[in-house]
Amino acid sequence: MLAMAYLLSATKLKSYAQCPRAYYFRYEYGLKKSSVFGAAVLGRALHGALAQLYQDWHYQDPMPSEEWLRYRWENQISSLTATQVEEGWQILRRYFETEILPLGVMRCPLATEGRIQGLLQVNGLEFKLTGRYDRLDSLEDGLELIDYKSAKNPKLPEAGTVDLQLGLYSLALEQRYGKLLRRMSLLFLRTGERVTYEVTYEHRRQVEAVIGDLALRLLDEEDWQPQCGEQCGQCAYARYCSAVEAEPEPLPEVRRKTRKLQLCFSF
Repeated sequence: MLAMAYLLSATKLKSYAQCPRAYYFRYEYGLKKSSVFGAAVLGRALHGALAQLYQDWHYQDPMPSEEWLRYRWENQISSLTATQVEEGWQILRRYFETEILPLGVMRCPLATEGRIQGLLQVNGLEFKLTGRYDRLDSLEDGLELIDYKSAKNPKLPEAGTVDLQLGLYSLALEQRYGKLLRRMSLLFLRTGERVTYEVTYEHRRQVEAVIGDLALRLLDEEDWQPQCGEQCGQCAYARYCSAVEAEPEPLPEVRRKTRKLQLCFSF
């Protein structure tokens, strides 16, 4: 079997930083984690309409009309109720009025609905960095990543989660575009609020350190020590963990995939 780079996302990095043992249960041993919430139909439609808004405009005129935006929205509504159609349209109108009209021109993004991919070699292992973004804008001195939030009651991500996400995205995007990621903005579609995080070298250094620690555990394949904290009360794998239960349940049998790590050598 050919060795492949180890797939790594911001979600996986967050899980590992929170608790190496829970990470092992989910991503290395292969225990499934039940999903509580499905993707919202209205949210998908809004993301699709905004992607079309930027992808389909010819940019020969400064600004599309509201009717043109309405047509893009109508391309996305086949799975929505009448109430959702109207709610979504009001959200898009607010976006148009707050994010585009004040600029006097609709600026062409560098990319929309894109994938983030990059490679990183740490402690003799090769990692493939992955992620997704809604929009990527060019700045005079780098890049800005835009992430649309469409949930009714969205919560700001924890600081540690944002730090890891910024570091991972910064490393991968620089490889792809040759430019530094300067900031990431969360755009809350229902309220028009924008929350922006500045990217620093420390974010990159922190991600490299966490990935380096993960690499050592992957090579050793034994030392997946738990990290106890508030997260233990909501951990899906608590019943298997000796740090939580005095007599933990035995791990269930799962069909584990054979994994070959891509080793890197310096000459």
